[in-house]
Amino acid sequence: MNRTSWKDIREELERRIAVREWAPGATLPGEETLAVEFGASRATVNRAMQDLAARGLIERKRKAGSKVSANPVREARFVIPLVKQEVEASGARYDYSLLSSEFAEAPELVSARLQIGPGARFIHVRCLHLADRAPYQYEDRWIHIAAVPEVELVDFRTIGPNEWLVANAPFSTAEYAFFAAGASADEASALGVEPGSPVFVGERLTWLARRPITLVRMTHPPTHRVITRL
Repeated sequence: MNRTSWKDIREELERRIAVREWAPGATLPGEETLAVEFGASRATVNRAMQDLAARGLIERKRKAGSKVSANPVREARFVIPLVKQEVEASGARYDYSLLSSEFAEAPELVSARLQIGPGARFIHVRCLHLADRAPYQYEDRWIHIAAVPEVELVDFRTIGPNEWLVANAPFSTAEYAFFAAGASADEASALGVEPGSPVFVGERLTWLARRPITLVRMTHPPTHRVITRL
């Protein structure tokens, strides 16, 4: 293999993490070893690894080497919020209720959004987040099992999928959209509104390298506000 660009090296290392060639907690080869493999200078490899560390995919320590992050934290340029923290920051009491969790093949629309072929295995989770016992967010999420195999063992009755993924599923790319919509029957039932009523929706897709991780639709009552502090 003859790669000299630090971006090419980063992409290949990211791919190995994505396909679990290097599992969470695994020690990566040293910079000198990687430099020989890629036919690049050690400085080029170092830059690639610095970027992976900034993305939260690996942890680097002097003399101890580099490891795949066991509990990845995305750097500040994109932070996925935890619903629990949002609710508690407002002074309200947070509660969580799992509505359903099942293994399923994603419908055509979900597969198309994630750009993944038919037959891929997913976990489909539907849950409700509450603030002072009132519906705050209805979460409808598809998780790609091949991207995060450990998810098969998670009991989502005790932890929300958003919270678990933030702690256990590093990502390199994300797409976020906000829009108004009419409540579907499921959304209306969960939020206590009439079907077709206006609701505030957030949709997020995340990938690690080119492998999709999750697609989530987060639906809020029409009174919901998004507040950003800088």
